[in-house]
Amino acid sequence: MRSAIAILIFSTVGWIFYNDIIIQLSSPVCDLRAAQVSGNEYCGALYISGVLGPLNLQIKVALLTGVIVAAPAWLYQLWAFIAPGLHKKEKRNSIFFIVAATPFFSAGAFLGYSILPAAVKILFGFTPEALNNLVKFDDYLDFVLRIILLFGLAFELPVFLISLNLIGFLRGQTILKPWRIWVFSIVLFVAAFTPTADPLTMGFLAVPLIALYFTSGVFALLNDKRRDKKNLDRV
Repeated sequence: MRSAIAILIFSTVGWIFYNDIIIQLSSPVCDLRAAQVSGNEYCGALYISGVLGPLNLQIKVALLTGVIVAAPAWLYQLWAFIAPGLHKKEKRNSIFFIVAATPFFSAGAFLGYSILPAAVKILFGFTPEALNNLVKFDDYLDFVLRIILLFGLAFELPVFLISLNLIGFLRGQTILKPWRIWVFSIVLFVAAFTPTADPLTMGFLAVPLIALYFTSGVFALLNDKRRDKKNLDRV
């Protein structure tokens, strides 16, 4: 309920600043602000169709903006859901999840937004000569926001792995031993859920995820070594 309220609040903010948001997100395709100022009827290859098209677009952008911006709130609620089942020491160690979840989500979302111009340029490059590629505005913004949200969620992988290791639920050896399966699963996940099938976008997501996975595993091994030594000294 609290997550839903947070998303609703930020969706309202997204509704209010709707025009500024679509100007920023449409920049890889066209300069929407310049088109609005000059009074142009067209902006690149983007268009809106249907009587309800403009309203549906604004609702969709507002809701997805709410989900993305409210990420700290619903990520915290996710942790708060399992926290009551943890011991006092486990709760103290799991503070890493609260501290790291938002920065990692933001880093992933920023990476997703950063590669948009290159991804759009590559995808538009497949358009045959002498043909126009008209893009429905709501489909384009749905594609953009899905990439940003997907990248943000994907970058939570190391946060979950390290958090589970810190509370003693998952050891580093358990993380790294099936590394081939992990790498295959990451590539499969990227191929299945990335809105675009171009190698650039998939590579920009898969490579950092694989690197973060191995980094998490190494960190977990070092933490296990420190924890085992501490437990041995107590004995």
